Amino acid sequence: MNRRKFIIKSTQAGVALSLGTTLLACVDKEKPPMIDKKQPVAICTWAFTKANLIAGKALDEGMNALDAAIKGVAVEEENLKNTTVGKGGAPDREGNVTLDACVMDSNGDCGAVVCVEHITNVAALAKVVMEETPHVMLAADGAEELAYKYGFKKENLLTDSSEKAYREWLKDSEYKPIINIENHDTIGMLCMDQNGDIAGACTTSGLSYKMKGRVGDSPIIGAGLFIDNEIGGAAATGMGEEIMKNVGSFLIVELMRQGKSPQQACEEALHRITAKNKNTENFQVAYIAMNKAGETGSYCIHSGFSRMEYKNSVNTRIESAAYLKV
Repeated sequence: MNRRKFIIKSTQAGVALSLGTTLLACVDKEKPPMIDKKQPVAICTWAFTKANLIAGKALDEGMNALDAAIKGVAVEEENLKNTTVGKGGAPDREGNVTLDACVMDSNGDCGAVVCVEHITNVAALAKVVMEETPHVMLAADGAEELAYKYGFKKENLLTDSSEKAYREWLKDSEYKPIINIENHDTIGMLCMDQNGDIAGACTTSGLSYKMKGRVGDSPIIGAGLFIDNEIGGAAATGMGEEIMKNVGSFLIVELMRQGKSPQQACEEALHRITAKNKNTENFQVAYIAMNKAGETGSYCIHSGFSRMEYKNSVNTRIESAAYLKV
């Protein structure tokens, strides 16, 4: 081989090698980055063991945070023995069961429904409001009309046992919330999925024998539930009127933004309520919270409140610290 041919062949080989390396580099750059999967976490108010377990397992199987939360709270919405959530919930003073709920996802989008009379799974309906309408909240007949459009079943939410209890209540018609008794035990749930995204749902039938049209904190974004995916989330249960006055769930997330742990944030938010009330012995308020690291916390006025926590595939009931100990 003469010198001229050698130089040409060497140059061609070098160019081919260079192009090959460049092409390989381009291919490598186009590969999707490896996703660092997070350990899922689900927490909820009260000892709703099955609801939290269902949500936790759904997260383990790869379900996103919002759908897992809705799936979890649906367990209690459909539990006829639960007189404070969903079908079988205690009616208002007129004998009508009305349900409230809200959801909030990791993007900051949210939806809510209030005073719904004939739909059991109102948390799922709140998601429809969020995704399929230009609104955040729909009430009563408007919410129900939307539900039927999207295939929800019309049901009578007043069960025989709830009606019997209502007839008994009518004898005295005394309206007095009972601390840690199921007349205001909302289920609020916070979930963190394998992507590290946080979302939540909150659903209730409200205070037993409430005034017609009464709406508490549960469907109110910032009061009964709030999520900021950069920081964490919080949910509330108890006397809704007091929770709304302090926008409790929003406050907790903001306190975590300032560097407080979920536990510290729950305690500070609750102290904002107790500092302004001289009759805290007459009502219960409780908060749960979770931050972006998956750390959790809870705090309540009266002892007796607990939260469920699903972490590392283990579902645990955790007794909450309290401001007042019975």
